[in-house]
Amino acid sequence: MANSINLAEKRIVVTGGAGFLGKAVCQVLRERGVPDTQILVPRRSDYDLIHEANVIRMYDDFQPDVVIHLAAEVGGIGANMAQPGRFFYANMAMGMHLVEEARRRQLSKFVHTGTVCAYPKFCEVPFREEDLWDGYPEETNAPYGVAKKAIFVMLDGYRRQYGLPSAVVVPVNLYGPGDNFDPSTSHVIPALIRKCEDARQANAPSITCWGTGEASRQFLHVADAAEGIVRAAEVMDDPVPINLGGGEEILIRELVSRVAQACGYLGKVEWDATKPDGQPRRSIAIVRANSLLEWSPRRLFVDGLAQTIEWWRANRSSSDFALQREAYANLSSAA
Repeated sequence: MANSINLAEKRIVVTGGAGFLGKAVCQVLRERGVPDTQILVPRRSDYDLIHEANVIRMYDDFQPDVVIHLAAEVGGIGANMAQPGRFFYANMAMGMHLVEEARRRQLSKFVHTGTVCAYPKFCEVPFREEDLWDGYPEETNAPYGVAKKAIFVMLDGYRRQYGLPSAVVVPVNLYGPGDNFDPSTSHVIPALIRKCEDARQANAPSITCWGTGEASRQFLHVADAAEGIVRAAEVMDDPVPINLGGGEEILIRELVSRVAQACGYLGKVEWDATKPDGQPRRSIAIVRANSLLEWSPRRLFVDGLAQTIEWWRANRSSSDFALQREAYANLSSAA
């Protein structure tokens, strides 16, 4: 832990700042007093950060003091299974080039957002940061999780050898208004909301969900995650991984029931057990976040779910939703 820095005095690049999590982080930065002119968001159409030359040009153009790295190529189980090589390469390349250039330019702080997918497949619940290296991640998203986790090691080495101040946060599955609802790349909550809403409007007698429903997940509202990330930028200098999560562990079967009920869908739920469940259980301990960041989640899941459904109903056919999808395509945020 370090002495707290005043982010309002810094030029801050937020990679993925046009995406789901990025917009929430930018909002928290504004609430901290950072002027819009000092919140800098590279767009993929201008800076494809997978390529080193574009990373160098981005640093040259923006001259940041702090980088909050949220950008990722990411998706649900299906997307991870379809593009394992791409997900590893893209996430590894972005992180590696961004960190190396941060070292060369002696940044005040580099903040890396990891993923709960980095944890071992069979990890004692709740997951503790000390368990990150106790086994191989769940196979369907291992390339993504390992690529993100490798940057933890890079930042630790750069802190010890070069003195680069940095922070690492590890969020659980995120959800909330503005999430990505594209069926080919969305995570479980937006995917289920869209499935239930489409079925309700079509009066469909049933919906089909992947797996057995016996896996579990823990969910974090995007606004709570954004607060934790900004707090890490303010107070951390050492890249010890810090979990961001909390709240209840929910079976996917129970989650589907809750989403269907909240959407008003009364049809039958069928399970396709030929499809993978993903990691058997996910729930993380937040003792470090409590201690090092003085952070804990504030929003109840039932309220956040209702808020997310309301947002989807208001935006699914609007130009705002089209813009949100374009922003996600430009630079999506880690989840």
